[in-house]
Amino acid sequence: MQWLPPFAAILLLGSCSAGARTTHGTGDPPDEPVGVVVDAAPPTDPALARRQAMTNPGGMWMPRQMLDHGATLADLGLALDAVALSDVTAAPLSAVVSLGGCTGSFVSPRGLIITNHHCVQGALQLNSTADDNLVERGFLAATPADEKPAGATQRVYVAQRMSDVTADMLDGLAATADARARALEVEAREKALIAGCEAGRPATKCRVSSFFAGHEWQLIESLEIRDVRLVYVPARSIGNYGGEIDNWSWPRHTGDFAFLRAYVGPDGQPADFHADNVPYAPPSHLTLGDGVVADDLVFVAGYPGKTSRLQSSAELGRMMDWTLPRYLDKANEKMTVLGALQATPGDTAVKAGVQRQSVQNGLEKFGGILDTLRTSDLAQRKDADEQAFRAWAQADASRQRFLDALDRRAEKLAAIWVIEHEEDAWKDAAAGSTLLSQAIFLVRWSHERQKPDADRKVGFQDRDRSLVVAGQETFAKKLDVTIDRALWRLTLTRAAADPASASWLRPMLGLGKKAAIDGAAIDRALDRFYAKTTLADVKVRMALLDARPAKLKKSKDPFVALAVALYPRVEAMVARDEADRGELILLSPVHAEGLLAFTGGLVAPDANGTLRVSYGVVRGFRPSPGADSVAPFTTTADFAAKDTGADPFDAPRALLDAVAAATTPVPVDFLSDVDTTGGNSGSPILDARGHLVGLHFDRNKEGVSSEVYFKAETTRSIATDIRYVLWVTREVDHADHVLAELGVR
Repeated sequence: MQWLPPFAAILLLGSCSAGARTTHGTGDPPDEPVGVVVDAAPPTDPALARRQAMTNPGGMWMPRQMLDHGATLADLGLALDAVALSDVTAAPLSAVVSLGGCTGSFVSPRGLIITNHHCVQGALQLNSTADDNLVERGFLAATPADEKPAGATQRVYVAQRMSDVTADMLDGLAATADARARALEVEAREKALIAGCEAGRPATKCRVSSFFAGHEWQLIESLEIRDVRLVYVPARSIGNYGGEIDNWSWPRHTGDFAFLRAYVGPDGQPADFHADNVPYAPPSHLTLGDGVVADDLVFVAGYPGKTSRLQSSAELGRMMDWTLPRYLDKANEKMTVLGALQATPGDTAVKAGVQRQSVQNGLEKFGGILDTLRTSDLAQRKDADEQAFRAWAQADASRQRFLDALDRRAEKLAAIWVIEHEEDAWKDAAAGSTLLSQAIFLVRWSHERQKPDADRKVGFQDRDRSLVVAGQETFAKKLDVTIDRALWRLTLTRAAADPASASWLRPMLGLGKKAAIDGAAIDRALDRFYAKTTLADVKVRMALLDARPAKLKKSKDPFVALAVALYPRVEAMVARDEADRGELILLSPVHAEGLLAFTGGLVAPDANGTLRVSYGVVRGFRPSPGADSVAPFTTTADFAAKDTGADPFDAPRALLDAVAAATTPVPVDFLSDVDTTGGNSGSPILDARGHLVGLHFDRNKEGVSSEVYFKAETTRSIATDIRYVLWVTREVDHADHVLAELGVR
C-alpha cells in the first residue's frame, strides 16, 4: 500500500490556481484508492477577477434554488453544472447527511462519515469512564470490530426526496374560523402527509417543513440509519485547541474533525446496533480535493438549524431588549455552577465539562450577536428595509393586504410576548431539572397514548416510540444527579427572588402558604425529591412508558407526582400556543409573500434544519473599520508562538514534534464568506469541482449577527483545512487505515 506523498508536495497543491486540481472524481472506481496529481502548467483563471470583486449577498439556498444561480456561478468559475447542486439524490449532495443537530458527509463507499470533533462529544462521553476519558484523549478504532456505538439516539439521515405540499397544507385553511381548530387542522394535515409517506417503508423518516414563514411547505423524505459508530476522533487538545478563548475568533488552529461510520443490517436495510451489521453503502461519497487558496470559489452544503432574517423590525427589537439579555444572564449563572462542578471528582467533572462547553458556546455566540446589534447599524438597516417595504406596499392598493398582515401580526406578537414574560420563571423551573422534564414527558406520553395514533401530538405517536426508548437509554448514561440538582436549584433560586413567583413556587416545592422561600427551604425540598425518587433508574422509566394516567396519579415518586400536578398547566399552555399559532398561520405567509414580491423572488428562506447550499470565496476580512485585513489561512508554523503547554493551548507532544520535523508548514484553518449558522457544524466545504477541501466548524464573532442580518463585510465561516486533517491523521495519530479508506496513497 502506498501512503501520503511528502507533505511538501501536498502543500504545493494548495499553491496552484483554481484550475490545478486532482485527478479523482465521480468516475473513479469506488473501491480503488485514488492519487493526487499536480498539473504541470496551471491554466489562467478567467473568473479570478470576478471572484475578487464579488460582494456575497448571503443566502442558505434550498437545493432547487441553485438552478437560479447557474449563470452567476458559471461566471465565478464553477466547474460543475448547477444542476448537480440542486439534486439531493445525486452527487455531491447525496453524500451530505444530517446527524440530528450537526452535518456530516460520506467519504468512502463503506459508510465512513466525516464531521466535527465537537459534534461527537456526546458519543465520547457515553463511552467514557472515570478511568478512560475519551472526551480528553480521543479515540481510534484499530479495526472495524473496535468501533464503538455513538449512542442509541444517534441517527444518520440520508436525503431521498423533497416534494412541494403547499396546497395540501394551506388550501381552504381560512374557512376554519376558530384559531386553535385551524392550528389543529394544520397539524392533522402534517401527520397525514407523514403517515402516507412512511406507510410500508420502515426505513424512511418523513417530515413536513415550512419555508418563508409558512408560505411554502415541503415533504422531506430521508433514509434513517440507526447504527452509528465512532471510528476516529483526535484528542481534545487537537479537536478543541484554543478552547473557549479562541471560540468565535480568528485566527484559529483547531483540528475540529472526527470520523463515524454508518451501519445497516446484512440485508442492507437500517437496523439497530448488532454485531452482524455491515457498513452502509452510500449513494455517493465525496472525494478529497487538493486544498484551496485565497479567492477560490467554495460551497458549503449542510443542515443549518435556525436563522431569523425575515423577522420584522419589532421582532429584532424584542430580541435585543429582552430575549438575548435574558438568555445571557441565565447562561452566565449556569457557567458558574458547572465550573464549580468541574472541580469535583469522577464522572461528574467529565459531564459538567461537556455541558459547560455547550453553554459557553451559546454564551459567546449570542453575546456576540447582541454586542454587534448594539454597536452597529444593523438594527437601523433592518428598520430601513421594512420602511422601504411599507412604501412599496402603499404604492399599490392591491398590496394593502401585505401591510395588513404585517400590522396584525405585530399586534399578535406583542400580546404573546406579554405572556412569555409572565411565564418565563415558571418554564425555567419546570425545565430546570432533567428528571422533572422526563417526568413531565412521561405524563404527557401516557395521556397521548390513550388517543388513537392519528390524533396524538407529533412526537408522541407509534412512529416515535423507538427513538423515545433509545432516548431513555441514552439519558441514563448522561444523567448526573449532582449536576441535575445544582442546575434545578439555580432556576428555583432565581424564581424565589421574584415575589410574583411565590403563588406557584410554594406548591411546587411542597411548602405551606406562608412558608419562607429561601435557600434553606429550597435545599430541604431538593433533599426530599432526590432522596425519594427512583426515576434515575432506566428500568423504572421504561416501565412508565406503558403506564396509564391512573397509575401515574398514584405514583409516590416526588418527580412523577409533581409532573402530574403540573400537567393541567402544561396542557393549558399547549392549547393557548395552538390558538396563537392558528392566528399567525394566516398572517405570516401573507407577509412573506409580500417580501418575496418586493425583493423579486430570489430570496433564501430562513434556516429550518433542512438541506441548504451556500457559496462564496476564500477571503480574509477587516475586523473593524480602519483595521488591517486578516489573512484567510493559518498554518502549523503558528504553533511555536501560540502553544503554552497549558489548556487550552496544549497541543500534544506528538503534534509539536511533527511540526518541528516538517519542512513546510501545513494549512490548519481557513476563512470564507459562505453563509452558515448552527447545524452547519461538520458541513463539507467543497471546491469548484465539488471536492472536499475543508470542514466548517465556526464563525467569527464579528459575523455571528448574520443570523438576523447578513453583513458581507465581516461575516466569515471558519473551516478546518482537509490538508490538516490528513496530516494529523498520519503524522500525529498514525491512522494509516483511515487514510487508505479515504483513498489517499
